Amino acid sequence: MQTRIEAPAQEPLSLAKTAVTVAGLRRAYRTRRGVLPALEGVDLQIREREVLAVVGPSGCGKSTLLELIAGLQEPDGGSVTAAGAHEAKQRLDVCAYMPQRDLLLPWRDALANAALALECRRGVSKAEARRQAAPLFERFGLAEFERSYPNELSGGMRQRVAFLRTLLAGRPVLLLDEPFASLDSITRGQMQEWLAEALASEPRTVVLVTHDTEEALFLADRVAVLSPRPGRVVEELNVPFARPRNRRDTVTDPVFAGLKQRALEALEG
Repeated sequence: MQTRIEAPAQEPLSLAKTAVTVAGLRRAYRTRRGVLPALEGVDLQIREREVLAVVGPSGCGKSTLLELIAGLQEPDGGSVTAAGAHEAKQRLDVCAYMPQRDLLLPWRDALANAALALECRRGVSKAEARRQAAPLFERFGLAEFERSYPNELSGGMRQRVAFLRTLLAGRPVLLLDEPFASLDSITRGQMQEWLAEALASEPRTVVLVTHDTEEALFLADRVAVLSPRPGRVVEELNVPFARPRNRRDTVTDPVFAGLKQRALEALEG
């Protein structure tokens, strides 16, 4: 049975402050064949508690964009601000980054893996970290799996633990890099519904990278479509459905179908 998580009342996103600003962003890499441009002139503004999904063809700089926001890289041109932080080191303190692979430590059980984010804070002991992390396991449908090791968990459960670890970092901006790319289609659909409810119950500013337009439209308030490399924003789509959403009702809605068609046309164009 799927755990239903009630979303707290929120003010409209249109009234929220800007949490992340990307202005004129440029990034290129030096290779043996010369300079390889990844992003060129990317402009984005993301409001507090908004979920922005970024889609685009392979190699268009989606992951690079996340790493720049997170402070793992610095741009060659333009600027990035996240939760008021301008410098890369400062952005690292306000952004929590979840890569494609779950990166769970095999010698730690699920609870200890999730609690690792709390242990990294000064003054939080292992025991205290586990105590604080434990309530989220029942809340997010992982009760009775606290003592399980990564090799005993399904792919979907591993991703839940990885997401909880990201959430427990306590940072206002969450950066999710194709979190369900390795899952089969059935599990992926289930995890999309789970993540939609999790994000509604723990409202943060989220930037989600995915190559799946349907996933982007189902999970996000707004979708930014990037061009082939070097990535530029060629389309922005507002998704007019309140979160969290029922998957079956949403993906069969004619409005949703129209948005998906527009996204595909932007990708092809």
